[in-house]
Amino acid sequence: MFLSESAAYPAVASIAQSAYDRLAEGEAIDYRVLDELIGEASGKGVLRELHRKYSPEAFEAMIGPILQEIGLRAPIRSTRPPVVPEDDPLTAPVWPPVGRERQDH
Repeated sequence: MFLSESAAYPAVASIAQSAYDRLAEGEAIDYRVLDELIGEASGKGVLRELHRKYSPEAFEAMIGPILQEIGLRAPIRSTRPPVVPEDDPLTAPVWPPVGRERQDH
């Protein structure tokens, strides 16, 4: 369905065709391909058009599995700042760090 609906948008159709061909050959599709497909479809207005054209249930049935696969496969990027080894009591060579006095609460 996604492939036929994106026919008017060559960039989206090309990505969708590639994904479809891989599936037809029994190959796995990398999450980055799916992410690119959704990104292009969103940027070109394909998702908006699908949402307008179909019921919420049909739209979810088309887009949901793709988004779910991306969610399952994409690595989780931490939003925490990197740990400085000297500030971490488990990895610091000396604790408390030299030059810092321990403060009891």
